Amino acid sequence: MTNPQLAHFTQKLQQNGYRVTSSRRAIIETLLASGGHLSADQLVAKVHESAPSVGRMTVYRTLDLLCEMGLLRTVYQGTGAAHYILLEGGHHHHLVCDQCHSVVEFDECALEGLGDTLAERFGFQIAGHLVEFYGMCPACQETSAG
Repeated sequence: MTNPQLAHFTQKLQQNGYRVTSSRRAIIETLLASGGHLSADQLVAKVHESAPSVGRMTVYRTLDLLCEMGLLRTVYQGTGAAHYILLEGGHHHHLVCDQCHSVVEFDECALEGLGDTLAERFGFQIAGHLVEFYGMCPACQETSAG
């Protein structure tokens, strides 16, 4: 049985004229297995667990390529290093704690209408969106109140 996300990534690569090499496949499989939210260095380490011959620069170039194609997006969540997230369905949503930097991912999206309005108003062709709300998680609220 094939993974539909893997099939989507490989199809997008092929549609854009890129080969699906064994290295790219290992990188994509690792990204999908982890759900994204990895720094490049974390991804390199995880890829090396299953495919030790994949080079660091191959991982970096593949990340850049997948970002260019709109399949990934970089985010900076207070840790200093870029993390890569999967843009499933063209959107992604987070709650980010300013104190401990924990991230809660959520699926609810009420922004489709806003996207249409903005596209019409500015003549912009919107391909997706990333929303992050910053604040304090329940654990940090409890710590700061006590």
